[in-house]
Amino acid sequence: MVYIKKGSAILIGSIFLSIGINAFLTPYEVLDGGIIGLSLISYYLFQLKIGLMIIVLSIPIFILAWYKYKNYFYNSLHGLLISSIVIDILKPLRDFIRIDPILSSIFGGIFVGLGIGIMLRFETSTGGTDLLAQFIADKININVGVIIFIIDAHVIGLGGLLISKESLPLSVTTIIFGGITTSFITSWHR
Repeated sequence: MVYIKKGSAILIGSIFLSIGINAFLTPYEVLDGGIIGLSLISYYLFQLKIGLMIIVLSIPIFILAWYKYKNYFYNSLHGLLISSIVIDILKPLRDFIRIDPILSSIFGGIFVGLGIGIMLRFETSTGGTDLLAQFIADKININVGVIIFIIDAHVIGLGGLLISKESLPLSVTTIIFGGITTSFITSWHR
């Protein structure tokens, strides 16, 4: 029963995450933070597959997890692989929805936050900086959404320099709404 719930959380979370990225962030070159944001930067600059880059960029964090947090490694490996595949499968959504850029940033943040939050509630994640943030949250007892927010701020600052200054306020909006949504979902009592 636990595996069915966790598997469902990974699949549902991956779908929300993929909708947020493909339908709302990529049309306006908006960034999220963390490994997803770095993967989006690689997509905007070099047209590399977002899901594949999430896997590649997560390898160092998964090596850390293998040696120090095997439970997180096993709990997040499925989330990483499934969400990355779903992100690349749902690529056609990139041309499906066109709304105002600020609304797109808000909805993108909410969908990404829902996806990450749902997975974290069932002790799994996409790995990457979500996994790193979960390690830190366990050590210093701060809500994981707050830690994700801090990491994300650094990534979108880099993206603002490399992509465009116009996408920076949209990306800030995305991580604010993503962080709030993740915090709400992870702190919501079962």
